[in-house]
This record gives sequence, C-alpha cells and structure tokens, in this order.
Amino acid sequence: QVQSVESGGGSVQAGGSLELSCEASGTLYVIIAVGWYRQTPGKQREQVAIVRRDGSADYADSVKGRFTFSKFNGQKLVYLQMNNLKPEDTGVYYCNVRGYLSISGPTFDSWGQGTQVTVSS
Repeated sequence: QVQSVESGGGSVQAGGSLELSCEASGTLYVIIAVGWYRQTPGKQREQVAIVRRDGSADYADSVKGRFTFSKFNGQKLVYLQMNNLKPEDTGVYYCNVRGYLSISGPTFDSWGQGTQVTVSS
C-alpha cells in the first residue's frame, strides 16, 4: 500500500512563503504524477498544481508565477515552493500521488491527510 504524507503547512502573513513537501512511502514501481489540491470550507477541492514524471507541470491560474515544483523525475519526495502568498491561498492542501505498483500494473492513487495553510492579511 502506498501512503502519502504532506508537511510544511503553517501560518504566514501575506507576501510570505512556505514550502510544502509530499513524500510517498511503500512499495511501488513508478510515480507518474504528483498533484496538490486545495480545499476551503464550502468549496470543492480544487487542483492547484500537478507535476508529471516527464517534468512537465501545470498550475492553476491563481497561483501561476508564485508556486513552483522542485525538479521531479519520479522520486518519492516532491516539494512545492509557494511564494508571495495571498489570503485566498488559505486552505487545506492535499497531496495526491499516482503511479503503478508493478511493471504490469495495477495503478495506485494515494491521498495524504492534508496540511493547513493559513495566510493572513
């Protein structure tokens, strides 16, 4: 079973920075994508950023230019640098790791427990 654990959340003032990390554990064959999702009260969980094994990444329009993934080539530990944080970035951030358990499958889809990010104005 693959587990994902987030860390790095906290409370900062607007304009500050945080670095989130997502670490997968367990036996797996390959990680194909790591995504970060944000959930705020009364809203659906939304994708903030995703990075793929080929190194390509996508970011939500609201965080483009402010959030950046560390270099990713399928390793189990991935970092998301969040700069110039805004109050609207506040929420619980969840890490999602997807990949294959073996060379012939099956796939796995692992969610972490979430880490709180609070940005005050």
